[in-house]
Amino acid sequence: MLFGALEAGGTKMVCAIGNEKGEILEQKSFPTLTPDETIPGLIEYFKGKDMAAMGIACFGPIDPVKDSPTFGYITSTPKPGWKNYNIVKVFKDEFHIPVGFDVDVNGSLLGEVTWGSSKGLQDVVYYTIGTGIGAGVMVNGSLLHGLMHAEAGHIMMNPENGDTYKGRCPYHGRCFEGVASGPAIEERWGKPAKELTDRPEVWDMEAKYIAQQMMNTILMYSPRRIILGGGVMHQAERLMPLIRKYTLEKLNGYIAVKEILEDIDHYIVTASLNDDQGIMGAVKLGMDALEES
Repeated sequence: MLFGALEAGGTKMVCAIGNEKGEILEQKSFPTLTPDETIPGLIEYFKGKDMAAMGIACFGPIDPVKDSPTFGYITSTPKPGWKNYNIVKVFKDEFHIPVGFDVDVNGSLLGEVTWGSSKGLQDVVYYTIGTGIGAGVMVNGSLLHGLMHAEAGHIMMNPENGDTYKGRCPYHGRCFEGVASGPAIEERWGKPAKELTDRPEVWDMEAKYIAQQMMNTILMYSPRRIILGGGVMHQAERLMPLIRKYTLEKLNGYIAVKEILEDIDHYIVTASLNDDQGIMGAVKLGMDALEES
């Protein structure tokens, strides 16, 4: 059985066809321009693919709440043309198949817990740390949806090491995204992250801010695992030992469980699906939509 998958990102749209085993049989990327420029190419890609259903893991904020009048919409994004855009309706009207829908980072989380190293776990938090920072939360085997979806990338941060950087987030300044995203690293240090590999002070500060959020996440959600993905985490060799070390320091023994105190290397981990976790999660959204229908 074939499923269409769309990982709709702010920079690019990844279209793919997968199956119920999580195998990605083909995929193609398109630049994210305006809807009028972008959507026709996506529809053309999926035509004739014999899809049983489709899943969309989309940049946010979105409305993923199924009984909401704006379910399927991209809501308050600043991206030109996409604000209050009903992306689900476009594909339902074109292909007349079930369409699953969630925020992109929930898609990545879904990919990891379905086919990745966290398969079978029911309480997991996934962070994408890249151009922006997003969080996907699974509690008792269900993706967390309340008013909308978790926006833990915008939790405020305490300054590290007397840091006076004002933060890059236009809404909150020094939130997690504002101090630890890829653009924040570039603005703070004057170069993109990939050109700062020889600057240990960059990664020490980055790790301390990520560790703050790891502590927040452990205290708020009590997950059985935290997964870190996204472009910034391509520096995992530099970051992960520091993140784990500083997380332990910040918790200061308060959460006295062996998974953290004795085995933190398997508690805070990197994504395991070679950057395909988002598109694989979109396949699973399509599978779930078919089952629900």
